[in-house]
Amino acid sequence: MRSLSASLRLLRAILHALRGWWIIRSRFPRLSPAEREEEVRRWAEAMLNLLNVRLRLIGTPPEHGPLLLVCNHMSWLDILTIHAARHVRFVSKSAVQQWPLIGGLATGAGTLYIERERRRDAVRVVHHMTESLRAGDVIAVFPEGTTSDGRGLLPFHANLLQAALSAGAPVQPAALRYVDAATGRPSDAPLYVGDDSFFASIWNTLKAPPLMAVVRFGEPQAAAGRDRRSWARSLHADVDALRRAND
Repeated sequence: MRSLSASLRLLRAILHALRGWWIIRSRFPRLSPAEREEEVRRWAEAMLNLLNVRLRLIGTPPEHGPLLLVCNHMSWLDILTIHAARHVRFVSKSAVQQWPLIGGLATGAGTLYIERERRRDAVRVVHHMTESLRAGDVIAVFPEGTTSDGRGLLPFHANLLQAALSAGAPVQPAALRYVDAATGRPSDAPLYVGDDSFFASIWNTLKAPPLMAVVRFGEPQAAAGRDRRSWARSLHADVDALRRAND
């Protein structure tokens, strides 16, 4: 029965993804930026519901830009979860742009792409991030650079923080975790780490008991004279504290 329920949820999720693609292609050209952002937020919230994932927010999501949001990274589900709380422009690896359907959805949501294999590409991305921040956008990054199992926090890469420094924008730390909705215990179902395959992670999420995605937001902060490396170390401590905090 669990596999049957998961299959039905998967079918509904695919149909919802196709609906998102249709909205981007047919409606986005006629919408204002604010209307597009709200469409993305509502779509992401509905997708979480279809995946049997509740959303719990602690603290205040970004109210307006310019702002850079930094968060720990455990799963493909992180992007949906943050979008459901508040539309942001993510920085993602360039390979996502070529993924069937998902690439179109990510691009339509305003994703900025980085070619991780090319070290010099970070300079280009930081330039575009700086321009976007100066235009008043909210941008989100996962400074660990890859996913982890949520039991610890990988070191933060400092390069992308240069955009906040160059734009004079504040940075807001946040922390994500996934728990069993009934017991509150941590759930490994959504993890997408190491050799995990993307589709296996989706299937594990669909088969799991109802989940809750918990996002805890810290307070926005200015650089206050810190360079990007010292700021990255400080933000690492802030995100880790948010991750460990009790409800």
